[in-house]
Amino acid sequence: MIAAKRGFALPQLDGIIARLRDKSGSASAKRGALFAFAIRVASAGIAYLSQILLARWIGAFEFGIFAYVWVIVLILGGLSTIGLNTSVLRFLPEYRETGKFDLYRGFLRGSRAATLLVSGLFLATGLGVTWALQDVIASYYLLPLVIAFFCLPGFAITDIQDGVGRAEGWMDLALVPPYIQRPLLLLIFLGFALWFGFEASAVTAIGAALAATYVTTISQVFFLDRRLAKRAGPGPSTYKMPLWLKVSAPILLMHSFVMLMQHVDILVLNAFVTPEQVAIYFAAIKTTSLVAFVHFAVIASYSAGFTEHHAAGRLDDLADHVREACKWSFWPSLFATAAILAIGMPLLWLFGSEFTAGYPIMFVLAIGMLLRAVVGPAETLLTVLGHQNICAMVMFGALVMNIILNIALIPVYGAIGAAAATVGAIAVESALLFWLIKRRLGLHSLAIGGPRQQGAVQ
Repeated sequence: MIAAKRGFALPQLDGIIARLRDKSGSASAKRGALFAFAIRVASAGIAYLSQILLARWIGAFEFGIFAYVWVIVLILGGLSTIGLNTSVLRFLPEYRETGKFDLYRGFLRGSRAATLLVSGLFLATGLGVTWALQDVIASYYLLPLVIAFFCLPGFAITDIQDGVGRAEGWMDLALVPPYIQRPLLLLIFLGFALWFGFEASAVTAIGAALAATYVTTISQVFFLDRRLAKRAGPGPSTYKMPLWLKVSAPILLMHSFVMLMQHVDILVLNAFVTPEQVAIYFAAIKTTSLVAFVHFAVIASYSAGFTEHHAAGRLDDLADHVREACKWSFWPSLFATAAILAIGMPLLWLFGSEFTAGYPIMFVLAIGMLLRAVVGPAETLLTVLGHQNICAMVMFGALVMNIILNIALIPVYGAIGAAAATVGAIAVESALLFWLIKRRLGLHSLAIGGPRQQGAVQ
């Protein structure tokens, strides 16, 4: 029996080893995608654990302050790259393959310089606004905000280098620093600070985040530059900044809509409720959002197929591919949502006993997760098939509705109102994306019902 099992296992092991050693472009791409997904899953676990420990170590009030100022870092830091962190995926491979290493070096240096310039402007503006409004802003936010603004240049450079790593296929240097190294260093630095007697406060936590951000950025620069030196070598740099910015501008616009859509509820909520309530809402979001990794996995698995079937004119296969993607997005999300809600109370309790008050919020947010999952990767489908402009208009409309609903509902219903506003905006966005796919592509993009379609793809 043992021999039989061994005889079965060894060929399987040999097959796995062979795939890992395969140097073909297709195999490398698959390994890169698998590694990227593994990093994102691991980072989700680390991020969730870090939020729990932060809440436990500094308490709900201080955690609410930290969550709010860190959301500002996420938004402004992400926008500081002005879309160059995504357009790099087009330009670097192109310059490398055509041997235009002067442009290659120019893009690397120019993108870093532009990112530092914009993040520096955000830093200076943020400090200026904080100083001008110091009599209006609650005193407990002032110092955390100041420290948070100093995180922006380091955060933004890591973001641009994430794009460089992806463009070169170096997923370790692209993903490990921002998604693994930085959150772990935050916990380590905060833990040491508390051990040595620093106050358990948002100021200490954001100070630890500042240190973690720059240690991560500097180490990433060091190792990335060593590889880039071997890739491009020394030499002159040529800059085509107008072209790079022209290509990056639509990306920046889309990224702005996405970032604000994800965080506008926290920003508006903070204006009407206490930091404790912000913290409870933040914990409910983070817990419910664990379901989103199903949607992320579907996008990673199916997006290439949309382009392939469309380019080859295989409209029936494209229709089947879309329906399959929607089903894999919705049904596992439905089961995952039920599981998360079933254990939602103990999960929230991990943050602290007061965080269980966020359990009803999770049920409202879960509706939004399912509404997004039921249309599958609709946004990705429209974008890769050339309908990114109308897609951006839909996202902008949903963002405006989200802001209006948040302002209208939060003063009356508090955190539940913020969750309802987000769900309302997602419902409108999902309905419009479904309608656009039906009208422009002739495809059925719901996980439920609908005949097999063909024909109207443009």
